[in-house]
Amino acid sequence: MSKQNIPADHGGGTDSNGARPSSKALRADAKRNRDKLLDVAHRLFTTEGITVSMDEIARHAGVGVGTAYRHFPTKEELFGAVMVSYKARLVEEAKKWLRHEDPGEAFFSYFRIVIREAIANKAITDALVVSGLDKDAALKEVAGDFWSELGKLLARAQHNGSVRPDASISDIRILLVGILQAHSESAPYPERIVSIICDGLQGK
Repeated sequence: MSKQNIPADHGGGTDSNGARPSSKALRADAKRNRDKLLDVAHRLFTTEGITVSMDEIARHAGVGVGTAYRHFPTKEELFGAVMVSYKARLVEEAKKWLRHEDPGEAFFSYFRIVIREAIANKAITDALVVSGLDKDAALKEVAGDFWSELGKLLARAQHNGSVRPDASISDIRILLVGILQAHSESAPYPERIVSIICDGLQGK
């Protein structure tokens, strides 16, 4: 997504005495604006996903759209900054399940957790479904960690016979994306569909 041609709001105005604010004050103001943008983006991406516009994010954050683009040159970059924390949390959750004594229970429990989290959070759904969003370097790294940890859970479950041996991590990704794309926002958690998929993945 290309950056809009919006005049940058460089700040640097004067205070009531006609003096320019110190560089420290400017840095603090810039940090506040960035934090506000991240906080609002976190909320809007969760409910609306990647479709929300930078103009809307800036408006809700109470900053100029030029300020928003100065901190995050593209919407994908802002989305990536928000998603890093989401995916990092999912990676840590996967690592916990890797220590579980039952590999089969660990894989299927985590598989359900990811689906439930993504359905509750539109941002996670978009990050899993829209592969082009992983152009952001930090997000791409965390996304790689996520699929790597899920692959380890899959391998452990296959090793002890809990998951069919011909299922690949690519298959799991297709199944996850398929569920999320087919799920309606107004529908409840698709327990029956998830159970059918899990039954199909069971080892013989």
